Amino acid sequence: MEEMMDDVVATLSDAECWQLLAGEELGRLVTRVGDVLDIFPVNYVVDRDTIVFRTAAGSKLVELTVNDEVLFEVDHYTDAAAWSVIVRGRAQRLATEEEVEAADELALRPWLPTLKYHYVRVSAETMSGRSFRRGPEPDRYGIADY
Repeated sequence: MEEMMDDVVATLSDAECWQLLAGEELGRLVTRVGDVLDIFPVNYVVDRDTIVFRTAAGSKLVELTVNDEVLFEVDHYTDAAAWSVIVRGRAQRLATEEEVEAADELALRPWLPTLKYHYVRVSAETMSGRSFRRGPEPDRYGIADY
C-alpha cells in the first residue's frame, strides 16, 4: 500500500514550492486572532522567496496587526495532476517609503477595481508542498494484497 501512495503523492522541495507559487497569482491567507480563524482570498506575487499582496484597510489588516502569524495556501489542478503548497510564516505591512516604492514596481495589480493602499509581505518560516497524480479510484472491493 505504501508503494502505491509513493506513486500517487510526492513531497515537494522548498525550491519546487517557490517555483509553483511564482506561477500562480491567487492564494488563501489564513489569520488567527484568539480563537477566531479567518481565511481571505488574495492575489499575490512572489518576490525574493516572499509573498507580497495588497489590501485595503479593514479586518484583514487589523488581524495581521494583532497577530502576524499566518498560513498561506495555494493549489492547482488539472485532470492528470495537482499540487498544494502551504507556507507558515509572518506577515508584515510594508511601511517605509523605500519598501512601498519597491513593491510598486512588482507586477501586482488588484483583481477588483478598488483602491488597495497597503502592501503586506509574508516571510516563510516553514513550507510544505505535495504533488499528486490524479486518476480513477482503485477498486475498493477487489481482492486485497496481504
